[in-house]
Amino acid sequence: MPIISTKGKNMPESPIRKLVPYAEDAKKRGIEVFHLNIGQPDINTPQIALDAIKNNTIKVLAYSRSEGSEEYRTKIAAYYAKNNIDVTASDIIVTTGGSEALLFAMGSITDPNDEIIIPEPFYANYIGFSTASGVKIVPVISKIENNFALPPISEFEKLITPKTKAILICNPGNPTGYLYSKEEIEKLAEIVKKHNLFLIADEVYREFVYDNEQHQSILSGFGLDNHAIIIDSVSKRYSMCGARIGCLVSKNKELIQTALKFAQARLSPPTFAQIASEAALDTPQSYFDEVIVEYKGRRDLLIQELNKIEGVKVANPKGAFYCVAELPVDNADKFAQWLLEDFNLNNQTVMVAPCAGFYSTPGIGTNQVRIAYVLKKEDLIKSVEILKLAIETYNNN
Repeated sequence: MPIISTKGKNMPESPIRKLVPYAEDAKKRGIEVFHLNIGQPDINTPQIALDAIKNNTIKVLAYSRSEGSEEYRTKIAAYYAKNNIDVTASDIIVTTGGSEALLFAMGSITDPNDEIIIPEPFYANYIGFSTASGVKIVPVISKIENNFALPPISEFEKLITPKTKAILICNPGNPTGYLYSKEEIEKLAEIVKKHNLFLIADEVYREFVYDNEQHQSILSGFGLDNHAIIIDSVSKRYSMCGARIGCLVSKNKELIQTALKFAQARLSPPTFAQIASEAALDTPQSYFDEVIVEYKGRRDLLIQELNKIEGVKVANPKGAFYCVAELPVDNADKFAQWLLEDFNLNNQTVMVAPCAGFYSTPGIGTNQVRIAYVLKKEDLIKSVEILKLAIETYNNN
């Protein structure tokens, strides 16, 4: 029997997608499942992006440049300029989703067994990307008790070794919705410059910021031209998850030249998806204004209703469209599966994402879940009602 690689065996299952078979079985039994588990917006994709595909007259669907078309990258640079980020088309590599951008970044700055420091909980696929790249994640634990704020800078200093190559943040955060302050980015800038590290920021939720707060990009006035790498994507911004278009952005020329070799190895990003994504950049501001109002309303409603459930602790997100809730259950993985296999209220149940998979430290987050508020308000209310009764029923079994 041929042998599977150790790396392959160590690749983690997605904590978000591993429960899908149970959800599909529930649906076959006639159960309606409210999907709180995945960040798939229900907001319409901008019509301008859809029309760019529908009305296109391409005769030959050819390769694009490995770094993405120059026209698209030039328009991305103009988008960044509006967000006080000064880059040019040559500082941008278009990728197949933000996921590929992060893989290119890791491949460009690390060797096997190098280390990247990441505040946890973090986007679960960071574990998969690091495993695929042979990188060790060194976690800095942030806690629900203080709303997942960045730990003291001294905690980062303690963890830096000769193997450390970067600090990786997600801002606003997935799964926590945490929004980094200007002071926190300044502290991170100070530490990466002091220790000659990269600072990687996953900024795919840049537009989704609430309560009159302001997003702080790492390439916006922090003196990090040689240290900063931005990971970005159209998936959430334009509700275009299926386009699979993202980009890697850096003013570090050697980093871009290196990442381009990875891009050349996979030939090019998808042409039609680039056309749609380029068109999406002309989406009017009114679209985002309406989306932000909608998500803020959903967030406020969800947090309000979750706080009514006895024993539930929930962090208040300032951005993105997720929150982490700590539930009064013994094990969130077991509870999430039980919700789909054994529980329903009027033939309805909910699907949540257990949070243990968002931590690399074993034993942490075992009674936490990530909830995505990507459903309309009436469905969120129903979902929390189901969750409340489910917790009571589960604990009485």
